Amino acid sequence: MSDLSDAAGARDLIPPALDARKRPRPGERKAQILQALAAMLEQPGSERVTTAALAARLSISEAALYRHFVSKAQMLEALIEFIETSVFTALEPPADHAAGSDGDAQARRALAVLLQFAERHPGMARLMAGDALAHEDERLNARMNAFFERLEGHVRQHLRAAAQEAGSASPTADAQVQASALCAFALGRLQRFARSSFQRAPTEHLEAVLALVLR
Repeated sequence: MSDLSDAAGARDLIPPALDARKRPRPGERKAQILQALAAMLEQPGSERVTTAALAARLSISEAALYRHFVSKAQMLEALIEFIETSVFTALEPPADHAAGSDGDAQARRALAVLLQFAERHPGMARLMAGDALAHEDERLNARMNAFFERLEGHVRQHLRAAAQEAGSASPTADAQVQASALCAFALGRLQRFARSSFQRAPTEHLEAVLALVLR
């Protein structure tokens, strides 16, 4: 999703108030809506974000929101797409990477990429943890679940290669158990981050915990 691809963090990009006198360039208003929604999700202890509150933050009408998105669910889905694109693009191996090499290291890297992304984007962490999707369209939860299934598959693939390299008699089973444990750990870290008002960093003692699971 290109609308947020240049964002280092939504709160660094949202001006205190948009200048209503300036007509946004094509696509600019859509990006502003998504950035404002992400910023609202970053507020510790924030309740469910409404379109009325989002419109007020942008100093526009709710009708103006719906000229760019047919529903709030579509706005949230665009943010989920941003999560998917950001994380899985970061996980693409470099061109000179040998397939199957350093399986454990690649699995650790996948968890680090996810949790570092969440730490930089607290609003996205709330989406991944599910807090911001309560009472929203069920398809959003389904898409977020599919994201974690894909991530677990990515981790499992690398761990299976590592188990085979180590001479395991049951590399597939070993990889399934480890990948499941790692992804459950990551989801727990995301939930703790969101529910601590972003005070407990998801990357806290990350290397030590991964070493325990993968030893």
